[in-house]
Amino acid sequence: MPGSFSLGEVIILNMFPLSEENKYVAQVLLNTGTCPRCILRFCGVDFHAPYRLPYKELLHDLQKFLETEKDELILEVPNLPPKKIRLQELEDGIDNLSQNGEGRSSETEDGSIGSKNSNFTVCNVCLGILQEFCEKEFIKKVCQKVETSGFEFTNLVFSVSFPPQLSVSEHAAWLLVKQEMGKQSLSLGRSDVVQLKEAYKWITHPLFSEELGVPIDGKSLFEVSVIFAHPETVEDCHFLGAICPDCFKPAKNKQSVFTRMAVMKALNKIKEEDFRKQFPCPPNSPKAVCTVLEIECAHGAVFVAGRYNKFSRNLPQTPWIIDGERKLESSVEELISDHLLTVFKADSFNFSSSGREDVDVRTLGNGRPFAVELVNPHRVHFTSQEMKELQQKINKSSDKIQVRDLQLVTREAIGHMKEGEEEKTKTYSALIWTNKAIQIEDIEFLNDIKDLKIDQKTPLRVLHRRPLAVRTRVIHAMETHFVDEHHFRLCLKTQAGTYIKEFVHGDFGRTKPNIGSLMNVTADILELDVESVDVDWPPALDE
Repeated sequence: MPGSFSLGEVIILNMFPLSEENKYVAQVLLNTGTCPRCILRFCGVDFHAPYRLPYKELLHDLQKFLETEKDELILEVPNLPPKKIRLQELEDGIDNLSQNGEGRSSETEDGSIGSKNSNFTVCNVCLGILQEFCEKEFIKKVCQKVETSGFEFTNLVFSVSFPPQLSVSEHAAWLLVKQEMGKQSLSLGRSDVVQLKEAYKWITHPLFSEELGVPIDGKSLFEVSVIFAHPETVEDCHFLGAICPDCFKPAKNKQSVFTRMAVMKALNKIKEEDFRKQFPCPPNSPKAVCTVLEIECAHGAVFVAGRYNKFSRNLPQTPWIIDGERKLESSVEELISDHLLTVFKADSFNFSSSGREDVDVRTLGNGRPFAVELVNPHRVHFTSQEMKELQQKINKSSDKIQVRDLQLVTREAIGHMKEGEEEKTKTYSALIWTNKAIQIEDIEFLNDIKDLKIDQKTPLRVLHRRPLAVRTRVIHAMETHFVDEHHFRLCLKTQAGTYIKEFVHGDFGRTKPNIGSLMNVTADILELDVESVDVDWPPALDE
């Protein structure tokens, strides 16, 4: 059940999780303005239940633990109902301990999420993350955003982004604790401290799951992310730039060089004495808690695959735009993907296929395999019947194309299609013209040629988008059909990636041998059809 505790955690709830050897460090941290949950983290408490206690209750229990005489053994605290402690009483308990800080309320950009506890001291380590933003009221605000986002989901992954400077305050607190523990001949490694993100997720995951009624799943394609900022301390990490300049380099799409990763890299590099000269240990308590910059919902891409036929000799596969000017009004890509974009309520799409045909080439037979990546789709669940209806809708919308075997596939499955681009075979039918008059016997010898190797320089017509290279390709078989003394039809089975037009006319000698050189004529291609693309993907569906 969401939000429930295991038996082990229930037992822990009845006892305070710190030991006597933690007491001194816990007192030092509380004195300097650290919140109870961060104190648990720095004392290495790595089970969930104590973090999930209501904040006021946890603070009360911590104070009670610290008030106990050191020679008195504490094994358990009675299982009391939640303490109804007035805020002022809590403040009276810690105001005289904290050297810094008057807390004050903060809001998000829309003004809807902020501190109700207008007087509490903001934690000098987590900057209020484990105080303000673990409470049910905040979780409900996030869930309201999720529920109104329009996304379809059955589980979710929850992620948070903390301000980079928070790592600096954590480092300062760690140095303090390490120093104080050293006085007691105890040691504390960085790995002994529970990560802030871990503690935050321990507290919030059950609350999110309970509020939304779906499980939290790290593999979910639906992500809810909260981005925190803390303008008051934004310059706290800037001193690292002067000491460790190599760690801070401009990166694309980053507004500041002071990213969390760069700050962490610098903190791992900086000497302890250099850090202490530049930053207070313990860190100062801020005046305000973090703000929420954004609450974002996004769904990972989904993929739709199928096969398409193209019946028009005046339709490009992808939009034909030269120098910003559209040459033809539509394309195979648009005739298929525009429907998918609408139905899946996606932000954008990426179209790919097993090879491509020219604008004047038809694709017949079983069609050409294609896949469409739908970016950030809001609707993702479709029955096989709904996919059939979508296929029918696409087919009714145009007489220039038809699709078949339309289905949802995985990202990994698209690899099968890409493998076929170079490894499989394709069958073509070409209508050929010759400048010299021919008879049936002039073309029959082509039927006997098997596995002919040809060398093709990148065709002149595609040099603007393909690198110059010589590619060896194989013509596996040919079959001729005489039409008249200047025309014949040639059926070819070739290695994928063969330029058929160039194999016929030679491309000014860039393809050798070619039909013209084999027949000792000038040959040209008048019509070309793709008869089959021999890629066994996606799986055929029952019509």
